[in-house]
Amino acid sequence: MDTITAVRNRILELCGQRNISIHKLAILSALPPSSIKNILYGKSQNPKILTIKLICDGLDITLGEFFSTPEFDNLEQEIQ
Repeated sequence: MDTITAVRNRILELCGQRNISIHKLAILSALPPSSIKNILYGKSQNPKILTIKLICDGLDITLGEFFSTPEFDNLEQEIQ
């Protein structure tokens, strides 16, 4: 699994846990819905850390909580 897939999966997981839509997440995060959709649908292959921080703020979690999952811990090195 690559990093962008892990980020996408984590956003979907957190929305599912909270039973909120992508649109609701955008409102909570003060982001345009297109910013989140671009991450989820693969248009944005390198989301800014500020965007992820705003998503975390909207979900009321820290960046550490966002990235503290086995999925991120087990990522393969992407530099070949």
